[in-house]
Amino acid sequence: MSADPYAAEARQTTEGPVYTVTGGDWDQIVDAVQSDHDERIVINLGPQHPSTHGVLRLVLELEGETVTQARSVIGYLHTGIEKNCEYRTWTQGVTFVTRCDYLSPLFTETAYCLGVEKLLGIEAPRRAQLGRVLLMEINRISSHLVALATGGMELGALTGMTSGFREREVALHLLEHLTGLRMNHAYIRPGGMAQDFPEDYREKVMEFVDWMDEYLPSYDKLLTGQPIWRNRLAGVGYLPVDGCLALGATGIILRAAGLPWDMRKTEPYSCYDEFDFEVPVETDADCFARYKLRVAEMHESLKIIRQCLDKLEPGPVMVEDKKVAWPAQLSLGADGLGNSLEHVRKIMGQSMESLIHHFKLVTEGFKVPAGQSYTAVESPRGELGAHLVSDGGTRPMRVHLREPSFINLQTMPAMSEGGMIADVIAAVASIDPVMGGCDR
Repeated sequence: MSADPYAAEARQTTEGPVYTVTGGDWDQIVDAVQSDHDERIVINLGPQHPSTHGVLRLVLELEGETVTQARSVIGYLHTGIEKNCEYRTWTQGVTFVTRCDYLSPLFTETAYCLGVEKLLGIEAPRRAQLGRVLLMEINRISSHLVALATGGMELGALTGMTSGFREREVALHLLEHLTGLRMNHAYIRPGGMAQDFPEDYREKVMEFVDWMDEYLPSYDKLLTGQPIWRNRLAGVGYLPVDGCLALGATGIILRAAGLPWDMRKTEPYSCYDEFDFEVPVETDADCFARYKLRVAEMHESLKIIRQCLDKLEPGPVMVEDKKVAWPAQLSLGADGLGNSLEHVRKIMGQSMESLIHHFKLVTEGFKVPAGQSYTAVESPRGELGAHLVSDGGTRPMRVHLREPSFINLQTMPAMSEGGMIADVIAAVASIDPVMGGCDR
């Protein structure tokens, strides 16, 4: 019986045994190629190669410069986020899931909270639903800007990188003003939102819209109409609609192949059925088509943001049920932190019942009826679903996310095999995977 290639050898130190795990898979891959194909080589891209998205490892089998076989190896960024949710209350779970896809955290928060609300049988107030739409569309623009910027950097269009991150910084400044944080907001909560927007939110949002109206057309001059950029992406990373359906790809990849599948239109949520916007579609099914769709979707998001501002009216941003609304009556005090002084004075000095309830709600959380739910939203990368299972307690029994980065990444071999090694980088950039979501 042969030795286990993954067995770890131990050596004793003053602190106890230390184990060294050998790379058994690499030896097997190389040996298999050398025995079958003398003229082929295997190279390892990653897991920290500058031309891959995050900590992603690509194992490529090459014949000359042609890719004969491609494998993606994931798991280097695993944080156990889904498992951690089982040890926190339903509200605390938001602070974990927002860290999965760290480029579009507000979408994961929304999918998760919609699932909790479905199990509770409640619906967030209208202002909260419209506020979620506003935040998600700003976040969609910032995420697409990163896709254009990093894709440009990986392909040598450095001006595209600097321009993309310039606009993204404006978007993150706006999100920080609205929610208090640039990323990982935990602002969308079960039952609504943590608190209302600041008083000057309309002016700040319109400043961002005006900025994007001024600078977004420049991407067409800089990249779309640039022959070098067009020739570099056109015909590269081809994946037709039947391949997308077979591999479960959604989002930009699927719409670039001609199928207008967008959860905001096909299965509307959070008042999206009230908005007037288009779902851009291309039919070339290549990297250039995916690039053009991201630019087009940013224009559509700006249309939705304008409509949001027209629809937003004064009202509550959290359900009235005090058994669910957490934290209770959150508003800023004179020091810019915590609950309002009036609320603190009430629960501390006038009502012992209010103090006990506030304490139990924060420490124990609220109970969610036993059952399971699946809710999905259209994230910048495709269908993002949250499957939640409750056993009737104050903590989730199971949280599982259908992360589009994880699903879409399996399209990489289909896009890359048979093409040149340089085109692998373009294909991965067009998929736009976020490894935090992939390795959750």
